[in-house]
Amino acid sequence: MERKWWTLIAVSVAIFMLLLDITVVNVALPDIQRSLHSSFSDLQWVVNAYALTLAAFLLTSGSVADLVGRKRVFLAGLFVFTGASAVCGLSTSPLMLNIARAVQGTGGAMMFATSLALIGQAFHGKERGTAFGVFGAVTGAAVAVGPVLGGLITSAFGWKWIFFVNVPIGAIAVFIAVTQVEDSRDPDATGVDWAGLVTFSTSLFLLVYALVQGNEKGWGSTEIVTLLIVSLGLMVAFVILEHLQSRPMLDLALFRRPAFGGASIVAFALSSSFFAMFLYMTLYLQDVLGYGPLQAGLRFLPTTLLAFLVAPFSGKLSVRVPVRLLLGSGLLFVGIGLVALTVIEADSTWTVLVPGFVLGGIGIGLVNPPLASTAIGVVPAERSGMASGINSTFRQVGIATGIAGLGAVFQHSVTHGTTASLLASGQAREIASAAHGQLGTLLESGEVTQIAHSLAPTARAALDHAYRVGFTGAFDTISLIAAVIALVGSVLAFVLVRSRDFVSAGELPAAAGPGAEPVASAVG
Repeated sequence: MERKWWTLIAVSVAIFMLLLDITVVNVALPDIQRSLHSSFSDLQWVVNAYALTLAAFLLTSGSVADLVGRKRVFLAGLFVFTGASAVCGLSTSPLMLNIARAVQGTGGAMMFATSLALIGQAFHGKERGTAFGVFGAVTGAAVAVGPVLGGLITSAFGWKWIFFVNVPIGAIAVFIAVTQVEDSRDPDATGVDWAGLVTFSTSLFLLVYALVQGNEKGWGSTEIVTLLIVSLGLMVAFVILEHLQSRPMLDLALFRRPAFGGASIVAFALSSSFFAMFLYMTLYLQDVLGYGPLQAGLRFLPTTLLAFLVAPFSGKLSVRVPVRLLLGSGLLFVGIGLVALTVIEADSTWTVLVPGFVLGGIGIGLVNPPLASTAIGVVPAERSGMASGINSTFRQVGIATGIAGLGAVFQHSVTHGTTASLLASGQAREIASAAHGQLGTLLESGEVTQIAHSLAPTARAALDHAYRVGFTGAFDTISLIAAVIALVGSVLAFVLVRSRDFVSAGELPAAAGPGAEPVASAVG
């Protein structure tokens, strides 16, 4: 077999592994919560630690790769990701797991930033389109099977094995990359924008940390207000620094084209709405309805399979109809799907989720391929790498801030709703006594079973019903907020993504396939 095909295999295996660690983790979160006695905030960080470092280091990894060699950075990313996966599986505390997840995200950023460049240098002409099509199909398949595979692994072997399985896969990818992949670099590369990296990543971390800790510390507390002000100041500093740099990490000039700004907004809106909601959907299926990891993973199939199946048709349509129709309509489907999720009540069964899952899957499938092509189609060819990286960064920032922001509302709402229902039942005093004054903390973390077993049957039934009332009320609230985000993104897509902004005489580039943008397709 020629070396170029080995390159495609190595890159596809690496990104397949990267995507699985996004999708499989979702269905394992309740098991992680029980095993490590994690709080709700800890669970948010399992996802956010990965998303934040992936977003923070993606553009910088691309710059470093141009300077020192793309194969070197890709291999470094594989080593880091594989080693961090082993540490994740060995974790004995939430802090250890979340630090390892952050390191995983750093390795993932190195792999993702170099993946398409390695394929692009190995293939030329028609074969390049074939290679990108295979790559897209592999990444799309990873998204489709992720929740089910995560459920299978977690149910059969335990949550630690969703991380341990990366070790042999990573070792195989490293061997192929070392022996078969050729290196390349940008002869015009001049350096790395370290100031941009520090200001951008620190600003994001402080923002997400403030959102996650806001309920506990108090939104008007000195600590939270200070964190938000410093985060804003650092983001302003980042924008100023990028404007002054000769070779910035994030070229602000790209946003002069409304279509590029529109594509970035669509990426953020999709991730901070439907993808961010996957954490709460998983908690509903497992903590409230009592399904196991595999059963929960199977119930996500209406979304993941439809997203995978609709994507190829959307990719073909992107060369025949204005892209704004696909992006705007896709987010419209997502928004309506999220509105459909607001009908959940305390006595609902999982089937009430199906209409929202179906509409969301169709919407994701409509958005992903044309969004990937739009991000690079409205900029000069020599800026396509940075454009793709910026779009992926907006996606990851959307996931992190979406989970944190929705989580802040969710924590307050679930505690308030459950407490109000308990007061109405007349069982509040007995349950509060059994919780030793920690009822609010237990409600926010989802660990109500800690006190349920010590209660009399009547009080236990009252607590179970009250928690269902509080959880479903909170779920409906954040589903509505997520729907508003998606619908606003839909409107802006229709307004900003103009055909005349595309390069090459207005021709719209076709998407590579169902997973045209690897990280973009990641569910949750």
